[in-house]
Amino acid sequence: MRRTPRRIVAVALAGALALGASGCATGTPIDNIVEGLVDQGVEQITSGIDESVRGLVDDVLGGVELSTDGEPPSSFPREVPLVGEVLGGGAGPEGSGWVVRTRVDDAGAFDAAAAALEGAGFAASGVSSDADSGYGAFTSGAYRVDLSVATDAQGEVTATYVVTPA
Repeated sequence: MRRTPRRIVAVALAGALALGASGCATGTPIDNIVEGLVDQGVEQITSGIDESVRGLVDDVLGGVELSTDGEPPSSFPREVPLVGEVLGGGAGPEGSGWVVRTRVDDAGAFDAAAAALEGAGFAASGVSSDADSGYGAFTSGAYRVDLSVATDAQGEVTATYVVTPA
């Protein structure tokens, strides 16, 4: 069986979380799905996902794990430091990728999250931030972390960690 590229799995995982919130599986471009994931908290994304839908998501993605209990998915790599209050996340099958969302105090928390990753041995690239948001890619020998911090329309600030094996 051919292995799915890591980026596709990460996007599929993000899409599954977003589709769970919308209840709709047609007509949504990938960029809108990812933007929706960034703009909404995991609590909103996963509200209303009952066990039958979780089973459907698991069948479609072949082993996805969703977490809404304030903890990262059980398989989330502990080498990746998280900043803020964990809202939840998801894991692709067989360690193919993870998404974790945290609530942070303000968009300045991007600097703290970036410093935590660099302190854990990750090298930063493509880092950009302002008063309301931040983005950067961080790599180690084992993982790549795409970190984004964004402020939504209600003023809630969340950090989204998309982690894939290097």
